[in-house]
Order: sequence, then structure tokens, then C-alpha cells
Amino acid sequence: MTSSSSWAGPPDLRMDLSRLVGKATADRVKEHLGISTTGELIHFFPRRYLNRGELTDLNRLPFDEEVTILARVVEQSTRQMQRRKGTITDVVITDNSGIRSPLRISFFSGWKAQRELQPGVLAMFSGRVSMFKGAKTLTNPGYLLLPDDDLAHHEAELAVARPIPVYAATAKMESWRTQKVVETVLPVLDLTDIPDPVPAHLAAREKIMPLAEAYTQIHMPVTVEDIPAARRRFRYQEALALQTSLAMSRHAAASQDATGRPRVAGALLDAFDAQLPYTLTGGQRDIGELLAVEIAGGHPMQRLLQGEVGSGKTVVALRAMLQVIDAGGQAAFLAPTEVLAAQHYHSVTALLGTLGQGPLLGGPHATTVTLLTGSMPAAARKTTLLAAASGEAGIVIGTHALLSETVQFADLGLVVVDEQHRFGVEQRDALRTKALKPPHLLVMTATPIPRTVAMTVFGDLEVSELTELPAGRAAISTHIAPLAEHPGWEARVWARAREEIDAGHQVYVVCPKIGDDDSEGPAGPAGDEHAMAGVLDVVQYLRNVPALAGKRIEELHGRLDSADKQGTMAEFAAGDIDVLVATTVIEVGVDVHNASLMIILDADRFGMSQLHQLRGRVGRGGHAGTALLVTNLPPGHPSRKRLEAVAATTDGFVLAREDLELRREGDILGAKQSGGSSGLRVLSVLRDEALIMRARRDATEIVREDPALDRHPALKLEISTYLSDGKEAFLERG
Repeated sequence: MTSSSSWAGPPDLRMDLSRLVGKATADRVKEHLGISTTGELIHFFPRRYLNRGELTDLNRLPFDEEVTILARVVEQSTRQMQRRKGTITDVVITDNSGIRSPLRISFFSGWKAQRELQPGVLAMFSGRVSMFKGAKTLTNPGYLLLPDDDLAHHEAELAVARPIPVYAATAKMESWRTQKVVETVLPVLDLTDIPDPVPAHLAAREKIMPLAEAYTQIHMPVTVEDIPAARRRFRYQEALALQTSLAMSRHAAASQDATGRPRVAGALLDAFDAQLPYTLTGGQRDIGELLAVEIAGGHPMQRLLQGEVGSGKTVVALRAMLQVIDAGGQAAFLAPTEVLAAQHYHSVTALLGTLGQGPLLGGPHATTVTLLTGSMPAAARKTTLLAAASGEAGIVIGTHALLSETVQFADLGLVVVDEQHRFGVEQRDALRTKALKPPHLLVMTATPIPRTVAMTVFGDLEVSELTELPAGRAAISTHIAPLAEHPGWEARVWARAREEIDAGHQVYVVCPKIGDDDSEGPAGPAGDEHAMAGVLDVVQYLRNVPALAGKRIEELHGRLDSADKQGTMAEFAAGDIDVLVATTVIEVGVDVHNASLMIILDADRFGMSQLHQLRGRVGRGGHAGTALLVTNLPPGHPSRKRLEAVAATTDGFVLAREDLELRREGDILGAKQSGGSSGLRVLSVLRDEALIMRARRDATEIVREDPALDRHPALKLEISTYLSDGKEAFLERG
């Protein structure tokens, strides 16, 4: 067998596309799809297939996505533009269902469309679905006319009968252009020369199609019956490659030596547990015991702890940090924002009491907790750096400033990363390199992730879940305030806020942007011309709302300097501010027990996970929490579905699955489903749960017996070719 270190696969897969399709076409493919070799092209699989005998269901087109559809023209008209020179050609297409409204598409100065798209014509159309006057539409889509008459020759009849593969498209690279390139390249390749990355015994067990046949059937199927077997083969192949890559990461980590940090009886952790004012939940105890065992071991712990908003992850992490401190080490706690880092600092010091104020005040087992952020004054920063480097600070909480080269630790034993999805793997690893030996790692997220997604995105980590809420967490009720059909409800929203204030509570108002010139707010749904609510305008508006007269209303957002942000949060936590108008800086970790109402303006601008995180800021002090999702979108708008899903359940794991089903799965991996870039090609983390579990077990066994994949060169090639050069990072980033 050829050595895997020098073997790079068959020459056909490394061939530049220009040799087969010409430089102009190859350049176009590279620019718009990111594909430059034959190997990348044949791994760029169709998303789906069209049957010329079945027109696309136009009623189910996904909003604000690129689509390729098959439809028949029923009407066409051309009119002059009113405000500038030129014409608009309106084409009405139908799916022949007879029970749905046809789709109207428009071409600006579309002379060619006016000539070719006559009533009765069958064509494929490619473009982005937008909204115009409450109806879905396509504007200036690409199109391809299709033969539709009785063809005399059997070969032509066969061509018409073949399913039409639909590839991920861009405005300049429609699906049919990609299809033409594939149909030029595929027949000239020697597919039988491509080694199978799936070991023979696994291929036999899975009963998967031979590799060469699968390439042909997935790209150029003769009938629709040919497609499922080909896709099934590549689903397992993709799952095995992904899981093998992750198994190699886990094996490498498990092979490293770490300093074991066993629990010390009668020390800081025991003192902390004795003064804890509440009882840990069963989940907190069980996961705490698991972490205690892993931290005491001689190999670095690598664990993901995910849990509902308010499930008590911080206490679990703090107990793990105290065990490390008792054993002579230090802990670093990395947070994504200064607001969250400061909140964690206040939460940890409050939980520890005098135990976090050093031996002089807290007794012989006490430790010191410090905070490090980028905006700290030089003198305070120097004090924190010295405390970390000398070992005086047992816990250092900070933002990206912790990653600076100037930050050193005496003996870093545990790294806690909060809201892992906000950090890249390089940032996580930069902190770990500050330890003498690889430190233990605890990654936390309050953004619920379906288990198979966690296995794929965080596959180098073992996964634990906290699902039980601590005592004192009240239920949160969520309601939609749809102003499009009930404009009078806006006044009721602010009256509701006054009721909470009069009852002695406080209110959050969340806006999607800061001010008029803020370009960082989330993009609104296409076709929604309503101006986004901005913090600066809303604060001024609310100060003039009669229902809130005499109440203190303040702002919190990213443009404020660190001292102002911390001062505002401190005043809100003390109850001195009645209404806090903020951006999503309060999304995670902010813990004000007296806040009972969350009003989210233009809620349709936020993702489902964000909305779930935001409403988790209320109902934290035993008071019932309420979230009002204010929207100006009309009934039936696709983005209203997300709001309805959030209002229907408080189970973050249910929402995570629904969120995934409402959008393309590739997005949860931080990748777009186009071109040769990373992302799932045919695998579905929801549909293929059982298959992913099998592949994970298979991959673990392969790596256990052959850690470097020396005996599996084809699988090693699959991983290095299609998961390399940054394409692997999404697996560990999430």
C-alpha cells in the first residue's frame, strides 16, 4: 500500500477545471462557487431535483432565499416605469395547481424576457424570493427555457424525462450553468480510480452504493429512483469523515498529559458549599460530580455544558474552579462582552462573599477574584496582571483581553469559556497555551443546541446538559403584540410597563439598533419598509409617553464607554432605574432579579435563540416574568412564524430544533450552503440522527485502532481535502 503521507489521491481529482471547461468558465465557477478542481466540483452535490412533469409548488417557496423553480408562464405584460426611463415586464407563472395564487415576477428593461417568456412557455427560474405589497415575488431572475413539445427521438424523450439536478445558485451562477459544467466534466473522469474513503466492512454493513456509481447517479440520475441510494451513500460518507476528524481531535487531547486537580477535603470548595444559601438541583450535583472526577484525572477534561437560560451553569463552573484552586491551580473565565464579564465578576464575588476577598479577609482557604477587560485603566490592569502572574488571583474573569500576550498565569489549571459560539477555536486555544500543561476545559452555552448538532459542531467535546431550573425561577409567559393589525396595542404595551413599575418591578426594552446611523443592527425581512427601533430614539420617545411620566428611563448599548455601561447596570440592579432601553448587550448573563417585563421592539429582527436568551433576563427573582414581542409585520409574513414558535414554548431545546427546521442547516455550522466552502453537503443533523450516531461509533473505533489513519489513506484524504484549509474550524466553533 502507498504511504498515506505522500499519497494525494488520483490525479483526476486534482485537475484544474480550466483544462476541461476552458479558462473563462473555470474562472466564473471559482469566483461564484469557490470551486477550482474537478474533485471539488464532483463533491458539490445537487440540493434537490426537479421533475419536468411536476411543476414547483409556488406556495411553499422559502422567503428571502435563492430558489430554482420549474413553472409555466400564463400571462405577460410590459409597462413604462413612472419615475425613470425604461420598462418593467411582469410575468405571471403558475404551478398548475389551480388552488393557489400564481407568482408574479418582474424584469426591469427585460427585452429578452418580453420576447421569450410568452404564455404557455415552460422554464426554470432562479432568483431570491422577496416580498412586494404582501406577496412573494422574484425580481430579474435568471431563467432557462425548456423543451415542452412531443419529441420524435427516443434520446430526446429520455433527456426530457431525466430529473433536473438543482445546485446551490448565485445571481451570476445559476443552477443550470453548474449542471452544464458537471455534465462536461463527469463523463471524462475515471471514477473507478477514486478510492473509497468508507472501509469495505462498513460499506457492506451500511449496504451503500459503490462510489463510482454514486457520483454518476447523484449528478446525472436517469430516473428519480436512482437518487436516494446515491444520497444515502454520501450521507454516511460525510458523517464518517466529520466524525473521524473529531475523533482524532478527541484522541489527541486524551493523549496529552494534564495536571490532575483532585478535590481537597475541608478547603475552599467545602467552605463554599457550606455557605451556599440554596440547595443545588439534581442536575447541578450530578454534573458537578462528573466534572470533579474529570478534573482530578491526568488528561485534560474537554466538556461542553449546555443548559437552559437560568439553569445554574455559573454555580457549576464556579465549584469546578474552586476545586482547581484547592489543588494549587488557577482558573480563567472567558466571556464575550465587557457587560457579561462584569456581570460574571459581580455574580462570582457575590456567591463567594468573603471567600473571594483573599486570605486576609476570608480566612486561610479564601481566594482572590479579579476582572480584566480591554477598557480598564492602566493601573487597574497592571494590578490584575500581577495578581494573575504571581498566582495571587485564583480566578481571573475577562473578555478577549485575557488572550493578550501580556497576560500570564502562575499555574493555569482550568479554562471556562462562556457562550462558546461567540469565540473562534483559535481564541479558545490561545488561552489554553498560557498553561504549563494543557489545562482542563469547560465550555458553556445557554443557546440550546439539539444533541446531534452538538455532536457535530462541538464534536471534540463531551456534552452534558442542565435541564432543571433552580428553585425561585418563575415561569415566563410570552405574547406577540402585532401592531400591523392592532395599532392601538402600542399604548397598551407602555401601560403594561407602568403596571409592572407600580408593582415595584423593573422593565427592559430591547431595540435592534442603537441609532439612525447604526449599520450594525440585524437586517430586517425583505419587503419590510418599517424603520427599525433604535435605542436613542426610543429613550427620547418613552420619556414623553404619558403612561411612563415621572419614571427614570436610561439607555445601555455598545457605544457607551465601559464605566458608563457598568454604572448604568449597577443602578438598574440597585432598582434606581425603572426602564432600561438596551440593545442585545443584555442578551446573556445579566441577572437583575427585580426585572419582570421584557419588551422587545421589532422582535422579528432577532433570531429565535436570541429571543429566547433575551426573555431569560426576566423572572429570575421569584417574580413571574413576561415577554412582549412587538412586531409591525403583517399576518402571514414568514418571519411571524418564528415569533409564534417562541411564544408557543419556553423549552429552548424544542426551539432549537424548530429554528433549525425553519432555516438551512448549514447556517448552524457557521457556513453557507454554496460553493466548495464548508457546510454539510447532504447530511442533515436532524433527519440523520441515527446515522450520525453510528458514524461516531465507527469513527471512534477507527481512530482507536489507527490514530494517524495510516491504514485508512482514502479516509485521510477525504478529511484533508474536504475539511482542510479552515473548513474544519466550524466543527469546533459552532
